Amino acid sequence: MKICIAQTKPVKGDIDYNVEVHKSLINIAILQGADTIVFPELSITGYEPTLADALATTPDDSRFEVFQTLSDTHQITIGIGIPTRDLTGLHISMVLYQPQAPWQVYSKKYLHADEDPFFMSGYNTLEVIRNAPQAAISICYELSVPEHAQNASTLGANLYVSSVAKTAKGVATAIERLAEIARTYAMDVVMSNCIGLCDGAECGGRSSVWNKQGILLGQLDDIHEGILVFDTDTQEVVVQLLETA
Repeated sequence: MKICIAQTKPVKGDIDYNVEVHKSLINIAILQGADTIVFPELSITGYEPTLADALATTPDDSRFEVFQTLSDTHQITIGIGIPTRDLTGLHISMVLYQPQAPWQVYSKKYLHADEDPFFMSGYNTLEVIRNAPQAAISICYELSVPEHAQNASTLGANLYVSSVAKTAKGVATAIERLAEIARTYAMDVVMSNCIGLCDGAECGGRSSVWNKQGILLGQLDDIHEGILVFDTDTQEVVVQLLETA
């Protein structure tokens, strides 16, 4: 499996612009031979809890048809971050567009206390990205909850995919925790973070990949959008940054 981790600089609330950036990075990932690409938490809207209610949408939003088309045409699974709504309330979700298959939604189960006024917990079992290897999805704060990684391991995951929106301070802590998860559960681990302002704070980038021993294999910087492609078979990592910061 070649999994691509995208690092974006979302524009607050500008879905159309953010979709265009997603398309550009997906096309770069396709050229690198990736069969999966995952974006940061709420990548389509930016991490903006106070706007999430107004921006909430659904996987079949016509603005996202391009992702299903790209998925079908290039045999690539695409995971984007959007606020979704169902009968239980508003959720922080990752939507997975899969080749010639229905999309899937993973909604964040473990919320940070700051998110409780805006979002409801999602109820998910282990979600699988392209089946081989078996990949567990986590969204931001969930990586800090021991039960999440433990449950993923118990259910057979050998790749832990973390989609986050973290500040420089927050990402430093996340990096330590994700390396620990890799070592403890012998899972490859990848993290997709954003840069730029999210909810009034500067995000810290440094999207990363670790092997099963918790050794850092590759990392983006904290100022550029770009991708990191990880081959789970060969353990090779390829980094490509966009030209503009």
